[in-house]
Amino acid sequence: VMIDRDREELEKVSHPLVNALAINADISIEEDVERCIVEVEKKFGRLDALVNNAGVADFGPAQDTTLERWRDVMATNLDGTFMVSQASIPLLKATAADHGGSAIVNIASISGLRASTLRTAYGTSKAAVIQLTLQQAAELGEFGIRANAICPGPVRTKLAMAVHTQDIIDAYHDAIPLNRYGSEDEIANAIFFLCSSQASYITGQTLAVDGGFEATGVGLPALRK
Repeated sequence: VMIDRDREELEKVSHPLVNALAINADISIEEDVERCIVEVEKKFGRLDALVNNAGVADFGPAQDTTLERWRDVMATNLDGTFMVSQASIPLLKATAADHGGSAIVNIASISGLRASTLRTAYGTSKAAVIQLTLQQAAELGEFGIRANAICPGPVRTKLAMAVHTQDIIDAYHDAIPLNRYGSEDEIANAIFFLCSSQASYITGQTLAVDGGFEATGVGLPALRK
């Protein structure tokens, strides 16, 4: 099941997939969320894993982050993640009871673990997603539902490469111990693992898939040479 508010991109990505259910919806809208879960249950009758991956980014100085911009980020990154998770619980419970477990994987960000400039709304929303994950793990574990968060570091997406200047790319390479951006496949592999039975005793964890970026803390790259 794929959910996206960008209909054109959703159709493009879902078209080659066999038996995929593509739903054009906005997870920041409660009615859309409810409709999505109804469609999932109607087509599949179960839900093995939920990946909360939808998000918006709004980068800018704290003093220029208006309440409207703040709320726009929170509406999708935090409220949407909460609403989709909550609406999915009955299906996740049923699947866990019948098949030995189910999973929620929330996509947070390295910005939720370490502060950076221009990320007042975005970083706060992702830190909240990490806490939400802990709450979900604590409450849903008795039903066989696991909840974990992934915090991607810089990833070589089309969007990132379009907006990151060479200076930014070089700075990230210097700051990341593996000296490179991550790939979309590397993030997907971590998500797949946490959704799978191989992670059957893992819940309430935050996994930074970031090439070691968080591990370097505030250390200056020049001091590591």
